[in-house]
Amino acid sequence: MSIKSKLNRMKKHIVREDAAAPDIINSKNIDIPNEKVWAEANVRPYFLEDDYCLIREVRYPIEECHGRYSFNDFLNVVEKWQTFEGTHPLSAKGLNPSQVFFFDTETTGLGGGAGNTIFLLGYAQFKDNEVILKQHLLPSPGNEIPLYYSFLENIDYTTLVTYNGKAFDWPQVKTRHTLIREHVPKLPSFGHFDLYHAARRMWKDELESVKLTNVEKEILHFHRKDDVPGYLAPMIYFDFVERKDPEGLLKVMSHNELDILSLITLYTHLSLQILGLDRNQTNKEKWLVGKWFDYVGEGKFAIQHYKKVMDSEGEEKNFASYALALHYKKEQAFDEAIALWDKIYQETKDLSIKMNTLIELAKVYEHYYNDYEKAIIFTNEAYNTLTENDHISREKIVYRLNRLNRKLSK
Repeated sequence: MSIKSKLNRMKKHIVREDAAAPDIINSKNIDIPNEKVWAEANVRPYFLEDDYCLIREVRYPIEECHGRYSFNDFLNVVEKWQTFEGTHPLSAKGLNPSQVFFFDTETTGLGGGAGNTIFLLGYAQFKDNEVILKQHLLPSPGNEIPLYYSFLENIDYTTLVTYNGKAFDWPQVKTRHTLIREHVPKLPSFGHFDLYHAARRMWKDELESVKLTNVEKEILHFHRKDDVPGYLAPMIYFDFVERKDPEGLLKVMSHNELDILSLITLYTHLSLQILGLDRNQTNKEKWLVGKWFDYVGEGKFAIQHYKKVMDSEGEEKNFASYALALHYKKEQAFDEAIALWDKIYQETKDLSIKMNTLIELAKVYEHYYNDYEKAIIFTNEAYNTLTENDHISREKIVYRLNRLNRKLSK
């Protein structure tokens, strides 16, 4: 690229940043099919030399609700995170709301690699008591330079929030960026909150699937109307490339917009779950949050959540007790672990947790107390809890019994 071209590019961006409002007038005389239709939908062209992409911007007041929460509730949970004493993968401690970037893409396919093109980059940020949502649209497959230049030129955030973005969205951005990196700003480094994995951890057993639309409906109390299914987005885009009719693509942009807004609501809800501030939190959710804290090494908070469930009624208290016993075992507090497992064995009606409890008791007596007789008693009890079709567990238990009998006979 010539020095003159670079200077002209810089000049254009200085003018754009100083402008009072986005310029949707086609001053370049570039042919933009259905430009008036785009303008009526608040979509403006972004020019880069003799090329362009399309940008849509929507603003929401923070009082606006999306599902069970208002956007202002997000501001409140970020404030609550600042006083949280522990660590957690979704912690916003040290961040202000404007540093969190809610991001989603639409692509021409579900596979990875260079053959898959991102045609819509959407994101939202909190600024000046508003949620500002922007979408950068690829008008045709050859316009990726202005698409990524417009997206990256004013990026200002610390943490990305996505739904399966670690595995899909951001790797796709990296792949496409690599192909044009000589012509666009570099990709920033950041933290990443992937809410898909959080949703799986919390609700995979409760929901038919943890697709975002399912989580919206069942957990966030948000119901879409006349929404275009995500799997149709590639076909709609290819139809647009051929016919240039914006109608279908505007519906895809609306779908993407709802995805992004749901990320805000979902992050708010997950934060309230983790911080123990959701008054409607179920015992199972409390137990699962405890397991999550245990997984990340925050034993203090794990124990707090387990004990909340253990003070309640229902089978969940036995699951929480079992998880706490495992925590004690890990800390080599074997007497405390045994006391909990003994109680679970006497109380639970769930055959799976009863068998696992008996196996854990057998392990402790075998490996830490060298009491093979007791270990055999508990292993035999575990064998008796097996269902007829549980062949894998049966083989493991028989193997354990044979080993214990050999040890006892020495």
